[in-house]
Amino acid sequence: MAIEKVTDIPLDNVYAYALSKTLTKVSSPVTVGLYSECHNRINMVLKNIEVHMDQEAKRREAKYTKKPKPRSITPSISDMLSLILRLLFYRPVWTEQNQNMKNIRYMFVRFSAWHFAGSDLLWAGLVMQLSKAIQNSFGKLQLGLFRIVQYDEEKDAGNKKIEDVPKNWRSKKSGCIPIWALILIGFVGSLLILVPLIMFGFPHLKEHLEGEKVEESSGYGALEGFAIAVLGVPAVGALQFILLLLKNLIFNQDLKIRQGLDNKKVSQQLGLMHEVRLEVRLLCCFIHFMEIFERRRIRVVLEITNLDRCTPKKIVGVLDAINILLSDEESPFISVLAVDPEVLVRQVQQAEDCLSKRDSAYDFLDRIITLPFTVPPLSNDSKSSVFENIVHGQSEISEHNPLEQTGTSALEDPRTSFSVEDEYSVKYSEAEEEQAIPLIAKKGNVETFAAAELNLQEVDKLTESAFSYITSRDKSKLPAYISGDTMSMRRVINSIRVTIMIMETRRLEPPPPEKIAAWVVLVDRWPCRLSWILQCVEDDQQSDEIDGSICTVDNTKKLWDVFNYNSLELCIIGYAVNNFLERDGDPELFEIFLKNHFKFTVEDLEKFKVCTVNLNYSIKNQLARIRGSRRLKRAGRNAFQSLSSRTVMDMKTEDICQELSNLRFPEKYLKMVRENFIDGRTILFSDPKDLRQVLQMTLGEWTSFKIHFLGVIPSSQPAQANTLPNATNPGVVICLSAYGQ
Repeated sequence: MAIEKVTDIPLDNVYAYALSKTLTKVSSPVTVGLYSECHNRINMVLKNIEVHMDQEAKRREAKYTKKPKPRSITPSISDMLSLILRLLFYRPVWTEQNQNMKNIRYMFVRFSAWHFAGSDLLWAGLVMQLSKAIQNSFGKLQLGLFRIVQYDEEKDAGNKKIEDVPKNWRSKKSGCIPIWALILIGFVGSLLILVPLIMFGFPHLKEHLEGEKVEESSGYGALEGFAIAVLGVPAVGALQFILLLLKNLIFNQDLKIRQGLDNKKVSQQLGLMHEVRLEVRLLCCFIHFMEIFERRRIRVVLEITNLDRCTPKKIVGVLDAINILLSDEESPFISVLAVDPEVLVRQVQQAEDCLSKRDSAYDFLDRIITLPFTVPPLSNDSKSSVFENIVHGQSEISEHNPLEQTGTSALEDPRTSFSVEDEYSVKYSEAEEEQAIPLIAKKGNVETFAAAELNLQEVDKLTESAFSYITSRDKSKLPAYISGDTMSMRRVINSIRVTIMIMETRRLEPPPPEKIAAWVVLVDRWPCRLSWILQCVEDDQQSDEIDGSICTVDNTKKLWDVFNYNSLELCIIGYAVNNFLERDGDPELFEIFLKNHFKFTVEDLEKFKVCTVNLNYSIKNQLARIRGSRRLKRAGRNAFQSLSSRTVMDMKTEDICQELSNLRFPEKYLKMVRENFIDGRTILFSDPKDLRQVLQMTLGEWTSFKIHFLGVIPSSQPAQANTLPNATNPGVVICLSAYGQ
């Protein structure tokens, strides 16, 4: 693989490209957590994902040479008639061939939760938006016909049954006769009987009734009328079918859901959820039907944005809808949850009566998200480029996305899939296009990214090697560290694909596949401890820059040594990060993982950092805040010549006595220390009230002792020392001196 580093590709394009390639390979349903604190970056990544996935769909169709070829997405008159006939008289047959079709079509549905925030049931608006998008894409007539003549709630409730037959369609039958044959026979028979009757009447009856009275001929009229009525039954059935179709076209399912939302008696019960679930199931069956007709797979990419701006209960409702309504085993949905993870976690944690006492917001999200994708922070070069674009955008606004230009220049049609937004977002998007600040510079050759020529064979080879390493029971040690939760396994599989894709796209020299797999497992199983290591390494590098040191960071230092050196600090502030530590796996396995089996170094950390997208950086940000608050206390400790936690930890009883002598404490306190075997660990981890009671110090003496050994308590927050952080705000600054700092 080429080692040359591509520097003229915007990083957001790289991440969008890698994610889009991964989404084209994973099987639906899948829920992607697209995390970034910048909404503009999220929108840019989503926009580029749509372009790349459309290009991949066109590439597959252009490469496909077998017959019959997929039908055109824009149906002709003949295709429309063929679709109507299949809706009326045929049912699809699920075979191995049509379930493994290579060609694919993507529909993009943008749901801006903020524009539906006024609704009591935000998740119902999500389903309405989805139903509206599918109607607009395939047509109301087709969906209405499917609802009336094709969909059978009982038969379609179960999973699809794969059959070993060559044909994709089977005629609907009544007994042993196809329905289309019965209708044809009935229609032809009606014509053969009715036309002669209308033209000539009943000739034998006329001859028999000649010469009789007019009153007696009334039986002849009744008999003819009865024959016409009997033969007119198909016409009555056709009329009933037309009326039912018109009803479904005029009064669609959107109106039914709206009425359910307005009716509090319905919405407060299970009736509305049941109706919505039936509608989602119908839409899934309709998409499966259209897959067989169009001869390609169809995937609906549901992009959920601005959810972090809504209230906590509505956020939880939408997440539950994704998990319950859109995640059936055979559903064709790819849900992309594009949010700021830190805000989302805080909002979910504040949702009352929505989470169990043992459940955290991170656990709740882990049960839903199958592919976490965190857009890494901007590098210094990227920040400069973005800043330059913003400056230029004040005078000249870029109206074109170079990535889109490149994609459409290589292909004749600009898009193949359908994207829809709600009415409000369409209006807002038009205004944003006029005022948007570009995040991609115009300068440079825009063909570089499209011409990057990703080596898909190399990516597949590395991916398969990583998977093979995990599954090889004799050689691999990773199975012992992988969680038994299938959702965690899915995240590992998808994250390995994305990581390798990013490395190949950026032309980075990849580590061995087993090392990539081990890194992804490390991130998935111990996100808090790894985030702590990341923060410690970053702080050490910044400290070296403050001191003016050059290249003093030891890149060969093992990550376990970094963690072990800073474990005391993590132990002391453990109560403040308890919510994060609960997400981690077995701590002993973590030690064995880094100390014995996979000895990652700081150099490995730097290589993987730019490609690590399955790590939630909100954890690292919270750790940075907590550690930063301790740095402020450390500044106060230095001003008062206080001892550091590590120094106190290593002090023996005689060392404590020596310090007390230097501080000119009375001899009786030294005697108390010796009698109670008080050492540095006792001072740090015992209750300060008990410690003061044992030493029997006065207020002034205790204050001096506390400042020297335990640090400084801010006078503006005296009560905070006795307060533990609540679950909703783990980043609150707690005075560490009350707990032995």
